[in-house]
Amino acid sequence: MRTTDGWGSGMLGVVIFSGSLPATRVAVDGFSPLFLTSARAVIATALGALLLLLLRQTWPRRQDILPLAVVALGVVVGFPLLTALALQHITAAHSIVFVGLLPLATAIFGVLRGGERPKPAFWLFSGIGSATVVGFALSGGGSGSLEGDLLMVAAILLCGLGYAEGATLSRRLGGWQVISWALALSLPVMLAIMLATLPATWEAIGMPAWLGLAYVSVFSMLIGFVFWYRGLALGGIAGVGQLQLLQPFFGLLLAGLLLHEPIAWTMIAATAVVVVCVAFARRYA
Repeated sequence: MRTTDGWGSGMLGVVIFSGSLPATRVAVDGFSPLFLTSARAVIATALGALLLLLLRQTWPRRQDILPLAVVALGVVVGFPLLTALALQHITAAHSIVFVGLLPLATAIFGVLRGGERPKPAFWLFSGIGSATVVGFALSGGGSGSLEGDLLMVAAILLCGLGYAEGATLSRRLGGWQVISWALALSLPVMLAIMLATLPATWEAIGMPAWLGLAYVSVFSMLIGFVFWYRGLALGGIAGVGQLQLLQPFFGLLLAGLLLHEPIAWTMIAATAVVVVCVAFARRYA
């Protein structure tokens, strides 16, 4: 029952995160990457701090500060900033498929930081699923750039580290508490960056950019982590982390609907392969 709850919670997190890159792509049309990264963190910190105060959560222990800093580096600063920079060079659809590499990154850091030991078959199906996503990305034609692709790879590595570290902490502190404390820890730096990178004028910023900022601040930066870290803590970092293989395809669907980017028939075929890989990876995690 605990594992089932973990996978259900993890799936909700994946669905929420699927809108992150399309929302970021829209937001960078109106805001600079540095302002967007810092502003989303400041807004999410205000909401997270309110929850911490209202629910009277105890302060983290001294030994939790470094792990929380790692979480902040990975998911509060690293992934949002690097993806925002990447989306200045590549399309949302192209960037989304790199998220298919997150399960491997999360699983590897889960082994290194969380002490998990998946069975060999897990790595086989995880590798097949990731290769399917990468193959799908490469088949997309010339919609990418070397700089954008390298930024996305770096973002994925930092995000995987943040996920694994946060999941380990969640077993003791709770999922939403981990991201809330990580946000609070990063507030002084993020607030300073936000104030230093304020837009020169607000009139030229369209409503889509504001909606994108609102989504990544409230859902991507806070609510999604409530479900995601809970799922990783209950169901296992390596196992539940495989649900991220579905995120590129949810995201591509949103990119097609919201940004009117084309969706190839190969998406359906690749999704079927990924679903099978997720099922078997879960069995052997």
